[in-house]
Amino acid sequence: MPLGDRGGSRLEGVSAPTAPHPASYAEASKQLLRATLLDGMRNLLREKDWARVTMADVARQAGVSRQTVYNEFSSRAGLAQAYALRLADEFCGEIVAAVAAHEDDVEGALRAGFTGFLASAADDPLIQSLLSGEAKPDLLKLITTDAAPLIASASAQLEVLLVESWIAIDQELAGRIARMIARMALSYVAMPPDPDADTDVADDLAAVLAPAIVAARA
Repeated sequence: MPLGDRGGSRLEGVSAPTAPHPASYAEASKQLLRATLLDGMRNLLREKDWARVTMADVARQAGVSRQTVYNEFSSRAGLAQAYALRLADEFCGEIVAAVAAHEDDVEGALRAGFTGFLASAADDPLIQSLLSGEAKPDLLKLITTDAAPLIASASAQLEVLLVESWIAIDQELAGRIARMIARMALSYVAMPPDPDADTDVADDLAAVLAPAIVAARA
């Protein structure tokens, strides 16, 4: 489960946070609507390129009015950013699951987390659309000049993980390492690794980052 998710149980190895106030009916409905719209967008992207996806298409896919989609995201750019932020949550979920499954093995946890992330990114239809067909400046901006919200979201979640899980490093160092991981991961979205290359990117990233985390735990 992504660290950004608020429902369900926490993965083993990450301490439980203070219980949040129960979501109101309106908040729960808004979250459900947002998830439904983003799921619909993902399904549409399996069928056609992002350049051909309209707000009306997303509305029809979710069974709501076009105005409802505009009310939620304001524009196609807002829709794409919301989708990308959810991808950032899913990336953090890959790392959380890997940390829980590889207790006391920093390099193994990072390797598994990056492997899962790279596989998920390669399979995601929005990323596939970004990397194929005609140029898409709006999507490219999301992971370059307008990437600050993605980096901030992923960094915040990874910082919590590095502090509250068995890794348990100092918060200042955790913030620095989390930002580094988020930025490195984003760079591989824009320029994914060659699947036919002799080197394993996840293994390389784990080998480079693990010593810093191990040293921070000492």
